[in-house]
Amino acid sequence: MKRQYILKAFFITAVFVSSIAYMSCSSDSYEPVQPVTKKSLEEQIKTGFIDEVLPATTSPCFQGAFYRKAMSSQDYWLGIKGEFIVPTLINDPDRVNPAKPAQYLDNASVYLGGTSDGQETDIGLTWEVIKDDNGVVSADRKAFRPFLRRTAYKSEEAALYKNAPAEKRYYWYPGETVTMSVQVISAKKIRFIVDGAGKHYEEDFDVAGYQPGIKAVFKRVNAIDQVSNEGKPVQATKAKVTGGKWNKVVLFRKVDGVIYEAPMSTKRFTDMRCPAPANFTVTKFATDDSESIDIMGTP
Repeated sequence: MKRQYILKAFFITAVFVSSIAYMSCSSDSYEPVQPVTKKSLEEQIKTGFIDEVLPATTSPCFQGAFYRKAMSSQDYWLGIKGEFIVPTLINDPDRVNPAKPAQYLDNASVYLGGTSDGQETDIGLTWEVIKDDNGVVSADRKAFRPFLRRTAYKSEEAALYKNAPAEKRYYWYPGETVTMSVQVISAKKIRFIVDGAGKHYEEDFDVAGYQPGIKAVFKRVNAIDQVSNEGKPVQATKAKVTGGKWNKVVLFRKVDGVIYEAPMSTKRFTDMRCPAPANFTVTKFATDDSESIDIMGTP
């Protein structure tokens, strides 16, 4: 009886060892599980952070202007920076402003900004009047000047619109290359910088809704604005804005205490062409995510 028990145990052990040997020898069809590795920070900056929120596929248009907007997701962005070529405004001679006969009811602007905790900002360049060397304000619009706009924020801040001083060092003209940025630098404060063609403007702007650690949306916009038409359907016009081009755009994001510039590629923004795509000619350059933008009031 004891001998039978020993033989049975030996048989079981032999089968077990043989099975292991078979598994080891069948390596041709066996692929070891590869360790899961995280994307490097360099890859995340280029293609998407591990926890990055994707932008919306579409977004409703706000009435009142013709505009091309590239809008980021609502995420832990700290701002936006872009290099662009200043466009040219061609006015509709039939749309003279009756209150200011030397001006028109259509205007051009290129700006950045965003929305944080319900407060919206538009900050950039708009075609404006200037002062000549004698301090006389022009009757018509002659150059692009910096402007800053914020909406009211709860009970803390009133809505505000302001321009940079009407000084020659703050005038930009069609065809010039400009770098512009808007960045949250501390709680309730944004730094706005315009630099290019030998000129520089910089201002720290109070915005109570913008703070590090609050998810925000940032944008870049090329527009034909219409006088006293905000919130209304666009007015028919033959005005055009041509020659605008964004060479490079980045979003600011902090990782482990360091602020990085992440390319604002087509995967990182919602493409808005308002009121209709037919009002725009957008030519994209796939090699570097740059694009040229022409706007037409009448397609």
